[in-house]
Amino acid sequence: MEIEKLYHMLKKVQEPKGYFFNKDKEKVFELLESLLVNKERYGYMACPCRLASGDREKDKDIFCPCIYRTPDVEAYGSCYCNLYVSKKWNEGKIPIEYVPERRPPEKIF
Repeated sequence: MEIEKLYHMLKKVQEPKGYFFNKDKEKVFELLESLLVNKERYGYMACPCRLASGDREKDKDIFCPCIYRTPDVEAYGSCYCNLYVSKKWNEGKIPIEYVPERRPPEKIF
């Protein structure tokens, strides 16, 4: 799947849920490209900002969108990668802060 198609498909699905792509489209496309690389490599779109193990069961928490996205966006206005953000984050209505890693250390090999 090419990046442009993935962009439009995910945008259509995620925006109604309140998750928007970062307004920096170049960064978004780099992250989407990495998702596609991970899909080719592992068979699933693992978070591009985390190191996947290649074990589908161990990595299911980081299938994009990962399980950490919702609490990250609620707390910081952005997910760990800055791929998905809130509308307020994109509009500059909330401060852009570092999003700490929520994935438990035992899952990071």
